[in-house]
Amino acid sequence: MKFTQRTRGLVKAIAVVLSLALPLVVAISSADARVGGGMSSGSRGGRTFSAPPSTSTAPGTAQPFNRTFTQPGSPGMGAPAGGGFFNRPGMGMLGGLAAGFLGAGLLGMLFGGGMFGGLGGMASIFGLILQIGLIILVVRLAMSWWQRRHAPASAYAGAAAGPGPQSSFRTGTGFGLGAGSVPLEITPSDYEAFERLLGEIQTAWSNEDVAKLHTLATPEMVSYFTRDLEANRASNDINKVSDVKLLQGDLAEAWREGETDYASVALRYSLVDKTLERTTGRLVAGSEQPTEATEVWTFARRRGSDWELSAIQQT
Repeated sequence: MKFTQRTRGLVKAIAVVLSLALPLVVAISSADARVGGGMSSGSRGGRTFSAPPSTSTAPGTAQPFNRTFTQPGSPGMGAPAGGGFFNRPGMGMLGGLAAGFLGAGLLGMLFGGGMFGGLGGMASIFGLILQIGLIILVVRLAMSWWQRRHAPASAYAGAAAGPGPQSSFRTGTGFGLGAGSVPLEITPSDYEAFERLLGEIQTAWSNEDVAKLHTLATPEMVSYFTRDLEANRASNDINKVSDVKLLQGDLAEAWREGETDYASVALRYSLVDKTLERTTGRLVAGSEQPTEATEVWTFARRRGSDWELSAIQQT
């Protein structure tokens, strides 16, 4: 294959950009190997599309859900036309930009053009890889912007912090208030259950014990965990999480909807998170050294039943 001087220059430019973009994508994937895949998944009942109040443990805004079974139905939020993230309300310009990048890359591969038209099939593949990296960055920025713009003020009104900044939340009581629901008191025994679930869910995930996960989380969350475990198997990988320790936790809000109780709590915890090659045990991502994560976990229970994990949101 004979390249002109101009073509060589463009190929070198692509290589430079990829050398900068691909490590970022790999770093994101490596850091997101723990349970939940580093995504915001699940449901918070009638508050699924409202941001949980910030706390001393998680002072920022929790990210909106990437994966949820709940359909938008709160006042002022209709179902997105056509479905999908790029059609989410308020995402017209940014969603169109991301979708346009993707469409250009796919059409470029089919017809030999696209962003890097004229360089042939191999350059189109490089162009598509670059565009995928750009889409990841655009989507993350767009999600953060959309959350800040559309989080209703009522979601933050009247919420009382739980036990506050301490090494764990084993002591103290707290209330979460909100319009359209009944405030719920969270007791020390509830906090103990939340801390226990944090460890047990991570252990069941590491053991790929789906039957155990069904006793600890809602069917929706187990469906996501199962999908992620299957993806690991397809890649011949296994994610091992150990030495999970709660460092700080506090209540964002707690409420009752009908027969179901909900509690959203901010958790900062340490863990050893590593991904191994399934057949050889070789370390492919993560580290033997402890790292920290801060997430908002929502727990739900039917009256008279035990708490189950209902959602995980990144911060």
